[in-house]
Amino acid sequence: MRESAPSIVLVEPQLGENIGAAARVMLNFGLTDLRLAGPRDGWPNPAAEAMSAGAFEAGLHVTVFDTVEAAIADLSYVLATTARPRGAMEKPVHGPAEAVAAIEARGGGGCGVLFGAEKSGLSNEAVTLADAILTYPVDPAFSSLNLAQAVAVFAQAWPEAAPPPEGFGGVDAPASREDLVGMFEHFEDELERAGFFFPPEKTPLMKQNLRNAFIRGQWTTQEVRTFRGAVKALALGRGKARVGRED
Repeated sequence: MRESAPSIVLVEPQLGENIGAAARVMLNFGLTDLRLAGPRDGWPNPAAEAMSAGAFEAGLHVTVFDTVEAAIADLSYVLATTARPRGAMEKPVHGPAEAVAAIEARGGGGCGVLFGAEKSGLSNEAVTLADAILTYPVDPAFSSLNLAQAVAVFAQAWPEAAPPPEGFGGVDAPASREDLVGMFEHFEDELERAGFFFPPEKTPLMKQNLRNAFIRGQWTTQEVRTFRGAVKALALGRGKARVGRED
């Protein structure tokens, strides 16, 4: 297995059989880190075990999380798999080969691919947390793929990737998703205090637009620290101004 192999994240998977089939095909192609975010039937799941053909005992590692944010907290580059247009979300859209190349270019791990639940796919909130969208060249008239099949298409493309280009990357490490979500929440809290989110019914869309814009920036850990420091300074300055007026 290459060190840059990404994590596969199943978001709210419903059927144990699909989890087991996804695990089986992952190990077929050298992918060993499976993350489950809020599996409907909990974990462990006997149906998944039966369908995995022994993948769990043969080296595939499973970690369970309550939320998608927790499942990708330590990742610095995330792809969201979807066949549906996502409105105003300005994100790069990759096919399997492009997605694999993007992951390989960030060699050393810290990457993940999100797959949504069988019934409805990924929510807009989950897609917002991703750097780019992964989609497959399926027939638009019949684009529905079984969850394990969707994982299989990506897994099959993974071993075909070219080696990562030399000299990629800067000096500072890319920010983890946990760092970015913390930055989002910090900024949004201060905007809330300042009365920015108005009218209230537009708040979810306004937050989604802000997060999409930030995600495109490919932030480093140092940039996140600097921005959060700037937000804190502005908030403190606003408080001093209020005190001054009251005096």
